[in-house]
Amino acid sequence: MNLNDQIKVPAKAAESIFKDRGSKFIGHVFNVSEEAEAKALVQTIKKQHPAAVHWCWAYVIGLEGEIAKSSDDREPSGSAGKPILNAILKQGLTQTLVIVVRYFGGKLLGVPGLINAYGSAASEAIAFGGIANQLVQIPVFVTCEYEQQHQVIRIAKQLQLKVYPDFLDLDSGISIETPPSKINELKKQLIEARFDTYQLKDIKLYPC
Repeated sequence: MNLNDQIKVPAKAAESIFKDRGSKFIGHVFNVSEEAEAKALVQTIKKQHPAAVHWCWAYVIGLEGEIAKSSDDREPSGSAGKPILNAILKQGLTQTLVIVVRYFGGKLLGVPGLINAYGSAASEAIAFGGIANQLVQIPVFVTCEYEQQHQVIRIAKQLQLKVYPDFLDLDSGISIETPPSKINELKKQLIEARFDTYQLKDIKLYPC
């Protein structure tokens, strides 16, 4: 597992305005966790700006930024979506959507001008929203009898991990939360102590 112990995300939703030769570029930044959420926000922004001529966007999603997509929305290829995406990647962000809405001002900007305008609007929106770090934690449920739980707790404490006793029905055991950097060592110590029945749960994110 190659996850980082922290990820960078937008601290809050924000908006920016960049103008060039009469055209107005309105940047919007959002913290998103799924592609469906990002696509829904694009539609929401379109409805908020029905008189605009372009609604270009980019997003990076996933704890490792494994999903990265962008749209030029009929602007010349590579002149809008790519510079927006580059603004996100430059800051090392993930779970991030940036939409830049363009109101045409009557003058053509050319591809270099568009790249600058869309990239600037995206960068300014990100700057206005700020950047926050989130801790990545992997919940691990270790199945064990009550009289064995102290052994699991000892392993967790040695690794400075959080422990949550769980006594639900007959499936009693210990829930541990570990950063990705310690998951392999935790697995190793559990197996050495003969606790080879454990289950990884959905990853959780916490503010730093």
